[in-house]
Amino acid sequence: MNPAEDFFAIAKIVRARGFKGEVIADVLTDFPERFTQRDDAGDQLFGIWPTGEVKPVEIENAWFQKNRVVLKLAGCDTEEAAESHRGVVLAVTREQLSELPADTWYHADLVGCDVLSGNVRIGSVERVENYGAAPLLVVKTGEAGLPGDAKTSSREVMIPLTLSICKEIDVERKQITIDPPEGLLEL
Repeated sequence: MNPAEDFFAIAKIVRARGFKGEVIADVLTDFPERFTQRDDAGDQLFGIWPTGEVKPVEIENAWFQKNRVVLKLAGCDTEEAAESHRGVVLAVTREQLSELPADTWYHADLVGCDVLSGNVRIGSVERVENYGAAPLLVVKTGEAGLPGDAKTSSREVMIPLTLSICKEIDVERKQITIDPPEGLLEL
């Protein structure tokens, strides 16, 4: 089992809170309501420790404080126990992911997709970054670079994840077809 492939991060514990074993976590999901509107399946998460160890984690209670979530975890009843969770990433399995609206994708599903412009392979998505209006696909080009590129090594190209540029996204086939505006691939 590979935590990077089998689990999807929804929060990261940053510190203990108080003396009752509560922790404060940064929210890493677009669906933060999953912490407070849980059902039996939603209570079960997986903790991925900095060592790579994966253990089941159960939420007993949750509430929001500013832009973070405060969690009371089952079996975590002291400040010391809470502190031992510092740095733990809370994750869910693919089956536990929230259903997405049309024309939206989980970033993890876009990583590794081949990016094509017409019939020319530009490269593959290395990661997705969020800086503002639209997420950016960070695409690593092939060893020869882009067509017409004099460089002989690979490089990164940032492509906005917008429907006006990304014309077809097929995560099953791991393929994204783009229609880039003039000059985008040369940046």
